[in-house]
Amino acid sequence: MPPPVPPEERRKPSPEESLEWTQRFFRGLGVDAPLPASADRPDAYSALVRGIISSAAVSASPDPRVTCTLAVSASATNAYNTLHGGAVAAVAEAVGMACARAAAGDKEMFLGELSTAYLSAARLNSQVEVEAQILRKGRSVVVTTVEFRLKDTKKLCYTSRATFYVMPVASL
Repeated sequence: MPPPVPPEERRKPSPEESLEWTQRFFRGLGVDAPLPASADRPDAYSALVRGIISSAAVSASPDPRVTCTLAVSASATNAYNTLHGGAVAAVAEAVGMACARAAAGDKEMFLGELSTAYLSAARLNSQVEVEAQILRKGRSVVVTTVEFRLKDTKKLCYTSRATFYVMPVASL
């Protein structure tokens, strides 16, 4: 086995190489199916997250809240037929970001930290209500909390806390 390549000598793979590496990875897992056509889009990740979330709404109160409903479909489940942890984290980031932007305005920001507690499972075909609200808003940081509750029982399944940093505006 050759020695690892130092980070400064690594190059970014071409789209064709990246696709081939991804397909090889899935074949190694025993999945021999082609990737969907949407995987070639530059916004494939955003489209995937938007496909999981439905009926999003933003409150007009001084402390913004963002709510949406998530239908647990087979495409977002793990081997136990429950909502995949990666899908929970992706939705928490997207909904938390929407809440942070509603509070901070149209400022450029990025996710600095995301922590998620997996308390209970959301089963296949269940409906999950997702609600994000502001915990703290400062000049350069916005902290949100995101709760995932089963729609029929209101049982808390997952809770996330996300810290978003506001990009400073350059003054020339």
